[in-house]
Amino acid sequence: MANQTKIMFLCTGNSCRSQMADGLAKKFGGDRFEIYSAGLEAHGLNQRAVMVMGEIGIDISGNTSDVIDPDLLKEMDYAITLCGDAEERCPLTPPSVTRYHWPFPDPAKAIGTEKVIMEQFREVRDAIAKRSEKFLNEDR
Repeated sequence: MANQTKIMFLCTGNSCRSQMADGLAKKFGGDRFEIYSAGLEAHGLNQRAVMVMGEIGIDISGNTSDVIDPDLLKEMDYAITLCGDAEERCPLTPPSVTRYHWPFPDPAKAIGTEKVIMEQFREVRDAIAKRSEKFLNEDR
């Protein structure tokens, strides 16, 4: 579809938060947006992120963990960092790319029982969902 708004979600390892944001934005944005996610490093897709997204009917199991492509980043309308590390270390973008920072805790660093860890993943997923849906429905 022509004139799609291009958005790239960025975090450190492109394994949890940016992957969840990618899946949620594709669901909420439909064909109005071209969605990407990437990381400063590629840590692989976190299986707990896959599980909690599956709980709400979004399959991200086929996603790949990718390192930021600086040339692709320059083509974005929006670059949204989801952690402080990505905000600080994200490559420079031209003035045409609007940057936002949505800090969310890293659920991969959660400690405790499996139940406690999964609840952290769900909380972060739900917070990203709320913020993403609002952003995607704003007038541009």
